[in-house]
Amino acid sequence: MSVVAEKIDANVVILGAGPAGTAAAAHLGTLGVRNVVLVDKHDFPRDKTCGSGVSPKGIETLKQLGVWHEVEPHGYWIKGIRIVTPGGYDSTQSAGDVGAAIVCQRRVLDHVLLKKAVARGTRFVPDFHVTEAIEENGRVVGIRAADGREVRAKYTLVAGGSHCRVGLPEQRPRKVIQAIMGWWDDVPFKAHHVEMIFDRMVEPYYGWLFPEGERRVNIGITYEDGENGEKKNARQLFTEFLDKHYRERLKGATQIGGWKGHPVVWSLEIEKLTAPGRVVIGEAGLMTHPATAEGIYQGMRSGMLGAEAVADVLNGRLSEKDAMRDYERACRATFQLSFWGGGVFRRIVRTDALDWMVKLGDTPMVQSAAARLMAQM
Repeated sequence: MSVVAEKIDANVVILGAGPAGTAAAAHLGTLGVRNVVLVDKHDFPRDKTCGSGVSPKGIETLKQLGVWHEVEPHGYWIKGIRIVTPGGYDSTQSAGDVGAAIVCQRRVLDHVLLKKAVARGTRFVPDFHVTEAIEENGRVVGIRAADGREVRAKYTLVAGGSHCRVGLPEQRPRKVIQAIMGWWDDVPFKAHHVEMIFDRMVEPYYGWLFPEGERRVNIGITYEDGENGEKKNARQLFTEFLDKHYRERLKGATQIGGWKGHPVVWSLEIEKLTAPGRVVIGEAGLMTHPATAEGIYQGMRSGMLGAEAVADVLNGRLSEKDAMRDYERACRATFQLSFWGGGVFRRIVRTDALDWMVKLGDTPMVQSAAARLMAQM
């Protein structure tokens, strides 16, 4: 006997339950939009490979979403930063109140956001492996899963992250940052401080140590493959980095699980985020920071902006054309200068400028730079 695949009708369907998708869903509930469906290929809670740093702007966004009080008990506060320059100069600086951040495992953060979205009326559909967008007469009208299930909606928000191409026919220029990381218990570290190590082997990016609690840290590197498309050996590069910077400190530590890698996609330009019936948010829209690879704040904020655009149309406040135009403008106003600044920072890292700054020692300029770096973590 054949089984008829389920078909769901909704006002809004959101593809992907990471920070962008869950923030959009939760915000839609606050804005009074009903019949919202959020799909993901996983059930929750689930693990996610990520450094898990939430910047000060991310904390402010969590407060605006009404979930900060639920996230904070699970976060490890970061109040300072150790910076090692390409020339080997070492400086530990307080980030001050402006730079205070947290590290919160994505298994926890994403689940808290999801539960808030569900509490505000979103229907969550797990194990939904999206294979294609449904298009009719040039308009996206929903998504289809590998097993034939469909969600038809007036608007589709695409929040599928770096790998997502569903509903994104435009081949936008994009760059890729590679990351590989692992977890350890009992690595000595300065409490409430992250470490960012700018080494020539990974320039213009960095290696990091992020404490997740009193005992556990995650350590990783971000790097680019060769300009000619040549793939670097991630495990070999990470091994060399660990041997150079953490060999002594890892001797008494216990590794938790294996190493994991993931790509981060980005662009200096914010464009082509909308099409009839479709809005792209978060990393699917290449809205990650080009210097730090941070995307949690950008995902949540763009998710909220996308939700506001859709709500404006559904509630009759704006035409679709005007709402989509305003969404793209809002994303550019929110992120563009920071992304351009990140592009400049990538070039600076290839020079001796960081060495020069850290040589200055404990000066207001270095402290200010540390605070700004923390603010974009």
